[in-house]
Amino acid sequence: MNYWMGVATLTGIYMIAILGVSILTGFTGLFSMGHAGFMAIGAYTSALITKTFHVPILVGVFCGMLTALVIGLIIGYPTLKLKGDYFVIATLGIGEVTKLIIENMPNLTGGARGLTDVPKGATFPVVLCFLVVIVWGLRNFLRSKHGRNCIAVREEELATASIGANVANYKMLAMGISCALCGISGALLAHYMHYLNPTMFNMVKSDELVMTVILGGCGSLTGTIVASMILVPLPEILRFGSVQEWRMVFYGLLVVLVIIFKPSGLMGTKEFSIQGMRDLGDKAKKKWKER
Repeated sequence: MNYWMGVATLTGIYMIAILGVSILTGFTGLFSMGHAGFMAIGAYTSALITKTFHVPILVGVFCGMLTALVIGLIIGYPTLKLKGDYFVIATLGIGEVTKLIIENMPNLTGGARGLTDVPKGATFPVVLCFLVVIVWGLRNFLRSKHGRNCIAVREEELATASIGANVANYKMLAMGISCALCGISGALLAHYMHYLNPTMFNMVKSDELVMTVILGGCGSLTGTIVASMILVPLPEILRFGSVQEWRMVFYGLLVVLVIIFKPSGLMGTKEFSIQGMRDLGDKAKKKWKER
């Protein structure tokens, strides 16, 4: 029971980071391959502050979020002017540079050996509370004028600018939100794992964040949540039994199948709603009567 509660906690923690990447990649159309670096910034900031000053973990999480947000905006100011693949390459470099900086500061971060004795406190109820508040906030944001403008930037920048929206500001807004959420996720991960190592935030982790967003559907919070609930715990589920050594094969196969048969992702741009479920039920009843 404790093991599966741990898997659920990790799923919730990574889901927060994936939701952040979804705002930037799925809703604003800016592909970042280095957001694991912002998770690392949030994680190490929170861990060092709580370990050194013995403050509550909520204070550490807030500081981790704030640090990731500020650094993300500073980095975003020049890099968001880049287009397409150039922005992707820039974010890839940022993620790797962040990891290398952490590895080469052993007196502060523990270097490649890692940082030990990080205060614990990121329990499942704590993570769930963070997740609920974040999903609620993102849902309201995306329904607001600013959220719709971010989506418009993804669809057509020139048309968005022609209606008077400041495209650069909305890119910065999406970058700030995504970095802040990755900072929260990294901070919670630090206080759950009780240990940090730079390899936890490598390029593969950044790839996994983006891949989960794509599989869930670019432009769907529901799709991001569903994909996170499937892909994050999947390697742990397949760890048992005779398929243990094949778990990564199953993981890769699922990714390929979704891309082939559902290119728009599991949910596309659709969102879960009570009214939508009612409409689906009405359609099903109508088809049943027609038979």
